[in-house]
Amino acid sequence: MSGSNILIKSFLTYLKLEKSLSPNSIEAYENDIKKLFSFIAFQGKNQSISQLKLQDLQGFIKWLAEIGLSARSQSRIISGIKSFYKFLLLERQIEDDPSELLELPSLERKLPAVLDISEIDAMIAQIDRSKAEGERNKAIIETLYSCGLRVSELIDLRLSHLYPEDSFIRVIGKGSKERLIPIGQQALKQIDIYVNHSRLHLNIQKDNEDYVFLNRRGKKLTRNMIFIIIKDLAARAGIHKTISPHTFRHSFATHLIEGGADLRAVQEMLGHESIITTEIYTHLDRHFLKNEIMSHHPRYQ
Repeated sequence: MSGSNILIKSFLTYLKLEKSLSPNSIEAYENDIKKLFSFIAFQGKNQSISQLKLQDLQGFIKWLAEIGLSARSQSRIISGIKSFYKFLLLERQIEDDPSELLELPSLERKLPAVLDISEIDAMIAQIDRSKAEGERNKAIIETLYSCGLRVSELIDLRLSHLYPEDSFIRVIGKGSKERLIPIGQQALKQIDIYVNHSRLHLNIQKDNEDYVFLNRRGKKLTRNMIFIIIKDLAARAGIHKTISPHTFRHSFATHLIEGGADLRAVQEMLGHESIITTEIYTHLDRHFLKNEIMSHHPRYQ
């Protein structure tokens, strides 16, 4: 299949030069296409690219499912194969695209756990504010819930990115993209208590002076430490859901949308590139949606 290897290399060059994909993305495409040819070889066939039919590709996808690959991973591989065949059409290496009718497996959306207000209050109530880290931990919970931050955004939050007079914070999100997020007065008040009281007594290490949340050694908190704090408070509060810092992000988005917030406004606050990502929160509370429809739809009156 040396001819096929040449086509694969040409495709990877195309992805690099014309699509400007990252090395990791290009490697993923290469691995997915090689999986297809490994399967074809395993079947004892010696077909070239141009000889593969829809049935061959369907057999490959069935095999991926049988070996336990998730629907999401299958979808990624199928997308890669479709891109490969589009390239071959573009280069006139094939006349017909056998992947055109290849269907993506249905992706079941895994709905994330959401905390209600009483559960968030119960976790906050478990914080021992007489301890040195107490005010900090309360500020962490209030900030996560008030702003819907990713854990990486929380630990990277800087004092110079707080605008309390305007009730905004500046966040550096995925891909180093900045966004301004409104922050509630309760969270601002707690950050102020922590920064101007507890944090003052720390021996802050060099290059950590601008980070808001520090450990007892005066260094920026780690992701792992935030997970430990959250899980410990959830256990103490008797909450048996699967809880992580991301749970507060889900709760933030869900409560906003349930309260009538515009989906695109929530998308902007969360830093989602696609509205599709934000739309998952419209499926979270079935009872709420049913009640909303029954209360407001003219045919349910």
